[in-house]
Amino acid sequence: MSRVIHNLIALSLIVLLAGCSSSGGRYAVDKDYGPAAEVDVSHVPNAVPRVEAKSRGGNKSPYTVLGKTYYVMASGMGYKERGVASWYGKKFHGHKTSNGEIYNMYAMSAAHKSLPLPSYVQVTNLNNGRKVIVRVNDRGPFHGGRIIDLSYAAASKLDMLGHGTANVEVEAIDPQRWNTSTAAAISTPLAPPPEATASNGARYLQVGAFSLATTATEAQQELETMLPGYQVRIVPLQRPNKTLYRVQVGPVLLNANLAELISRIEAAGYLRPHLVD
Repeated sequence: MSRVIHNLIALSLIVLLAGCSSSGGRYAVDKDYGPAAEVDVSHVPNAVPRVEAKSRGGNKSPYTVLGKTYYVMASGMGYKERGVASWYGKKFHGHKTSNGEIYNMYAMSAAHKSLPLPSYVQVTNLNNGRKVIVRVNDRGPFHGGRIIDLSYAAASKLDMLGHGTANVEVEAIDPQRWNTSTAAAISTPLAPPPEATASNGARYLQVGAFSLATTATEAQQELETMLPGYQVRIVPLQRPNKTLYRVQVGPVLLNANLAELISRIEAAGYLRPHLVD
């Protein structure tokens, strides 16, 4: 009899652990956390919206989690909502998402209760104006009052890791229209960069400051390919306990071409480029 009881207990534990990897149980786990040390994700580009078929998994409607029933939208077209965003990290890193993919906390992804999987959304942190584009491939968050769960990388780019949550606006992206407008923008060449002379007021646009030289070099190479004719330089800045590797594009002038250049750099996933001397 004792062996039977032992086997039943073991079976119960297996069932419980299996439940933690399902769409319901794992979202009931408390105290999620990020990597042991801060990871520089500033080089991770935004998700690129593209037309995709609905995934075979994760689109069942209705579905029930923690005793509550949810309905999946037929389409995300026109969806726009403001509310609280949270983020999820290492507890789920490497495990399957609701649509059967593997969750990578360093990718630009998210979980949503009702958008079709996959979907693409732009998320704006209403506290600081930062924006990211993420691919929704998971279900959640099932915590009251929250409208989207962001990956570690997306939350880092929105500067919300420390607080854990942020007031955001989530807006669905139509991949077909996005691709059309983006393709048109990319096909239009930027005006050639100005000559770097002291008299014309030319300056540089700082794209990012990275803690790793290899990350800065990767960004430099990507920007050189994307912006032919512009100089992309790495300018080290020595701090008391570390060196920052600043990636700068230029020279640039304060004119209409600058706005177009900034827009193109931001579309590649580099947030908030700013002018430096």
